[in-house]
Amino acid sequence: MCLIVFAWRPGHPQPLIVAANRDEFYARPSQALGHWDDRPGIYAGRDLKAGGTWLGISETGRFAALTNIRDPRLPQGGPSRGELVAGFLHGRQSAGQYLDELGKRAAAYAGFNLLVGDSRQLWHFNQQQGIPRQLQEGLYGLSNADLDSPWPKLRRAKAALASCLEQPQTGALLDLLQDAQSADAAELPETGVGPALEKMLSSVFIATPSYGTCASTALIVEAAGISRLAERRFGPGGVLQGETRLDIRQLPAPKV
Repeated sequence: MCLIVFAWRPGHPQPLIVAANRDEFYARPSQALGHWDDRPGIYAGRDLKAGGTWLGISETGRFAALTNIRDPRLPQGGPSRGELVAGFLHGRQSAGQYLDELGKRAAAYAGFNLLVGDSRQLWHFNQQQGIPRQLQEGLYGLSNADLDSPWPKLRRAKAALASCLEQPQTGALLDLLQDAQSADAAELPETGVGPALEKMLSSVFIATPSYGTCASTALIVEAAGISRLAERRFGPGGVLQGETRLDIRQLPAPKV
């Protein structure tokens, strides 16, 4: 997952609104958004190479999403980061407890950002900083650096999300994620991959013959107990390959 913009509004009838793009090599196999038979209660797309996911929800109202940190100087390899999302969705620890435990082993993973929470609280964890942070109400953006790093594509996506919040619809959230405008050279971040690649990665929606936005996801969490989840999938060159929409009624959380 390479871009997430979200509105966190605790106490609002729609406390969490999310629009997110997963950027990956098209050749990496994945499963469309749906229910996981081997982990009942999880709804997410799935990375079929490592078995984890980039964004998902559970039928008990848990939410988690992940982005990688782009810095060639950081150690690569390690366990699959997608399991961090699935682990929270399938677990029973609170968001704060989960991140406290994760902090003890986070150095084993390549760089990542993790969002975890539910309709009552939302937390962020940056692997490089190693300190869980409970988020206050606000409009946020997350790509391949820290939370709200002022990358041009994050500024554009956050502004587009702000315009959708009065009457959010999953279709409008998916549409804002298809912004293919790249940033001017003077605005590009410097993450160590060179100007040409920085330019290619600077748009909200990325489309090349081999790498790009493979999935766009929209999530609207209703305080009344329904989560509306939608996904568009893309192939080489950004060609639309399919769309899935789900309405998931929240069940009571199990007692710990």
